[in-house]
Amino acid sequence: MKNPFRCFNSSPEVIRLTVMMYIRYRLSLRQVEDLLLERGVDICHETARFWWNRFGPMFAAEIRKRRVQHHSYSNWRWHLDELFVRINGETHCLWRAVDHEGEVVEVFATKRRDRRAALQFLKRAMKRYGQPSAIEEQLARATALP
Repeated sequence: MKNPFRCFNSSPEVIRLTVMMYIRYRLSLRQVEDLLLERGVDICHETARFWWNRFGPMFAAEIRKRRVQHHSYSNWRWHLDELFVRINGETHCLWRAVDHEGEVVEVFATKRRDRRAALQFLKRAMKRYGQPSAIEEQLARATALP
């Protein structure tokens, strides 16, 4: 596997610190720039934005991968959302399963809202992630995606 940091003059630790400060603490890019300047790292806020766009998804994937390796999906609680959305002028039912940490487990859109569609969604999610310890349901009536 190629090193993703090979073309950059800064060390991988500085890049990781910059991206994590921006994401974890909800700072602005200029605040991250100021904090790094206090630590002796002189970068521009545009450099921090570029690193966030380039390495943010990679770091997020690593975090998710480690989280999944240490936990079993079957021990988690799921929260099921049912949302009505409008797609190309037609009303669809959007089902979502969200775990107790707020990560979206599965998403399923169907034209009909019936028992068969709900069971199909649950079977697909449980086949992929295992059976959760508890399931909570909420019905949300809203329209999105005009």
